[in-house]
Amino acid sequence: MSGIAFTLNGAPVQLQQADPGRTLLEFLRETRGLNGTKEGCNEGDCGACTVLVSDETGHRALNACILLMPQLDGKSLTTIEGLKGPGGQLHPVQSEMIACHGSQCGFCTPGIVMSLATAHLNGDARDDQVLAGNLCRCTGYAPIIRAAEAARKEPPPAWLKPETALICPPISRGEAPAAPGGSAPPLRPSSKAELAEALLAHPQARLVAGATDIGLWVTKQLRDISPAIFLNGVSDMAGIEREGDQIRIGAMVTFEQLRAALRAEHPAFAALLDRFASLQIRNAATIGGNIANGSPIGDSPPALIAMGARLTLRRGAARREIALEAFFLDYGRQDRQPGEFVEFITLPARAPDLRCYKISKRFDQDISALCGCFNLRRAGGRITEARIAFGGMAGTPKRASACEAALSGAEWNEATIRRAMQAIADDYQPLSDMRASAGYRLQVAQNLLLRAFHDLNGDQTIASIREVQA
Repeated sequence: MSGIAFTLNGAPVQLQQADPGRTLLEFLRETRGLNGTKEGCNEGDCGACTVLVSDETGHRALNACILLMPQLDGKSLTTIEGLKGPGGQLHPVQSEMIACHGSQCGFCTPGIVMSLATAHLNGDARDDQVLAGNLCRCTGYAPIIRAAEAARKEPPPAWLKPETALICPPISRGEAPAAPGGSAPPLRPSSKAELAEALLAHPQARLVAGATDIGLWVTKQLRDISPAIFLNGVSDMAGIEREGDQIRIGAMVTFEQLRAALRAEHPAFAALLDRFASLQIRNAATIGGNIANGSPIGDSPPALIAMGARLTLRRGAARREIALEAFFLDYGRQDRQPGEFVEFITLPARAPDLRCYKISKRFDQDISALCGCFNLRRAGGRITEARIAFGGMAGTPKRASACEAALSGAEWNEATIRRAMQAIADDYQPLSDMRASAGYRLQVAQNLLLRAFHDLNGDQTIASIREVQA
């Protein structure tokens, strides 16, 4: 297979064969004997396997259990074993975790330390968000938070400067014969043009962006994902551009990049992304992947649809643009032809009336029972435009057409809203599952429209469960 090169705790690593279905966690524990990186859930939920990955874009905490080996090419990787200084000095986070009694059984501790050490390196003091993807069942988070706060009094240690440039000679990116076992070699294009060419040549290839979903196919379903095309090298698809009254978002933009970039223009959407999985997942997951996999409970499509986002698809040199809602045809079916890929998403530069509400059993790192997004434009006491979309209410992210029709042109008052609430029953026939019953979903969807009305009127509402005072 095609080889990869990266640094591991400061030492160069070169692999002539990079199995597209092998996880970093497996490599660290079974090949390198670096057992400090723990295997817990093996699906990116518990954070016990958190490692620090650095490149020219900065430093990120990532889950090793769903990070596939070809994604490491050209990166600098630091595990818990590489966190200490050359003379055995502890990192400030390690010292304070001891001083503050932040560990009991210790299984989760390496991942927690790596999350906090990455935040310490980045100057990120959002402790609750930094640790939202790290599960601790015995110590509780109070002493861990105290350790994080105490560690911030010290600067990042001089020895913790992961190389951001590849220090080993690059290995040929060409294909080599498949390894024993029969997996096809991964392709790693470095530009959109190369990706377009590769996908035309291999139209049935699996596109791997952040692998936060595909990684579970490997670890939980034991699926062979080859032939695979890894997109992490397609840097010209990882930018955000502003052109007049439009924002163009490359498909490889991660959710953490997007959250930070859109906080000023789209605060409601950015606040929704605060609740998207965990920081480790947001550091890897891409907006293009979240759209292309077509999940009916993906959190970004309802907001994007409500804003009127458009999708640009590319096949070879040809491009076509469609409304985002038109991309989702049915459960598991999207309007993407063989050899075609999502190139970028275009949305308005501002949507001041957008309101987004995620309903889930946990505030952090939980899948939506439903997600409702409302973009209601008003003028002269009337509703001039209504765009409403829900996730979790149908087999695809879907607009509430009947509800929109009941609102458009009507007077802006509670009576109008309550009539439109009833129309939502004509738009959706939700299912009952482990997250919510059909009746609950429908009633909450109706109530969220009323909530949006009061929010837009400036009435006091509880925007987040964290605002509820004991």
